[in-house]
Amino acid sequence: MHIEILHINECPNWVEAGTRVEAALAEVGHGDDAVTYRLLTTSSEAADVLFAGSPTILLDGVDAVPTDGRTSDLACRIYRTTEGFAGVPTVAELVEAMQRHI
Repeated sequence: MHIEILHINECPNWVEAGTRVEAALAEVGHGDDAVTYRLLTTSSEAADVLFAGSPTILLDGVDAVPTDGRTSDLACRIYRTTEGFAGVPTVAELVEAMQRHI
């Protein structure tokens, strides 16, 4: 599985997203899969990819937490999680997304 985290520097949540993605990968037995990070610095770059705010977590090019909120704005993303609104999905939600994707 190819995992890519799209992010902007101004939003610190991409670091925690990486930590949670790696934990979720370990839980689904894909701990050896690499996580790549793509820094978006312009609206044009954001418009060229499936970006819904920072961080956007892609599993083989598909948003792990689909939303209608695709944007070219360089902004932080808010996730609706089981624990309330947050800057990143929970590990359990990422595990669920990965299991659906595998």
